[in-house]
Amino acid sequence: MRATVAHWDLGRSEQTVDTLRALLYEEGVDDWTSVHGLLVKFWFSDRKRNIWGAVMLWEPGADLDQPLPPNRARELIGYAPTHRLDVEVEVTVEGLHCTGELTGLGAVWESKNG
Repeated sequence: MRATVAHWDLGRSEQTVDTLRALLYEEGVDDWTSVHGLLVKFWFSDRKRNIWGAVMLWEPGADLDQPLPPNRARELIGYAPTHRLDVEVEVTVEGLHCTGELTGLGAVWESKNG
């Protein structure tokens, strides 16, 4: 099992957490639901550090060289991620929760629906 972690320092970009969040609300999420071998992808932000990024968790044997949906964040930010890691996952654990499905959770939806 592999994980890909990438994030941008937005200091050199005109984009902000808010503009990128709006992008995710409008586009950029649904295309990822049909990527083969992707267990979960989540986007993250840190306003204090001016960071935007994503984590993708891949099932064992997933083709990491397959064509992926367009990286709209990279297009808008204007440069490649500041940091990128492709790492082996040693172990996963799921805690006790009542959340159910993870799809559709997060600040993007909360800001539009709340």
